[in-house]
Amino acid sequence: MTQKISLLTLSIAAAAALPAERFLGPNAQLAAAASHAIGVTVSQVTIAGELIPYDVLGTTVVTAGAPIAAEALLEVGADGKAVPLAAGIAVARAKQAATADGDRIEVLLLPN
Repeated sequence: MTQKISLLTLSIAAAAALPAERFLGPNAQLAAAASHAIGVTVSQVTIAGELIPYDVLGTTVVTAGAPIAAEALLEVGADGKAVPLAAGIAVARAKQAATADGDRIEVLLLPN
């Protein structure tokens, strides 16, 4: 079962159309691979300028970009998806395993 316990959700004016459940960068666009993330988008927006809520603290649901083991440290992958930490910045810890790209998993957000 995928769940989330968000302790803090903020909103920002999106710089572009954004999908839900992806890492968000400080520029209000999808976070770049291996970079810093300010949180995870809660819903999608279809046009720039719309307010998008994003989870900052607690657990949230994110889209996996590769297979992920439970409890693995994660970084931002392509298209703002979660991938196992390699050479980037740790932005979350997997609370569930993902078997393939596109799986939705619960993660614990880490300050970064």
